[in-house]
Amino acid sequence: MTSKLKSAVTGLLALSTLVLSAGSGFARPDTRNYACAEVQAAVRQARAILMTTGPHTYDRIVSGQGQCGPTQRAFRRYAPTLDNPKCFVGYYCIEDPIAD
Repeated sequence: MTSKLKSAVTGLLALSTLVLSAGSGFARPDTRNYACAEVQAAVRQARAILMTTGPHTYDRIVSGQGQCGPTQRAFRRYAPTLDNPKCFVGYYCIEDPIAD
């Protein structure tokens, strides 16, 4: 197996583990344990995922406005990852202060 193929397989396995553990309801993946691209891919695939983002913090990270409630707005969410201390991982939803 070539090193490029091994690298691709390893990345795919890591991403699968991240998504599967997030979907199990028992684990909350920690953004700091994955590369920025792996976290971004997991958010895109799951569309909404609860992730640990620091020693005492976690957040529901979504892929876009469509995963927010009707009175909420999506705002850009950055989190530390293995390879980027400020990786754009997706969005978080908060109540829109001007929504009626």
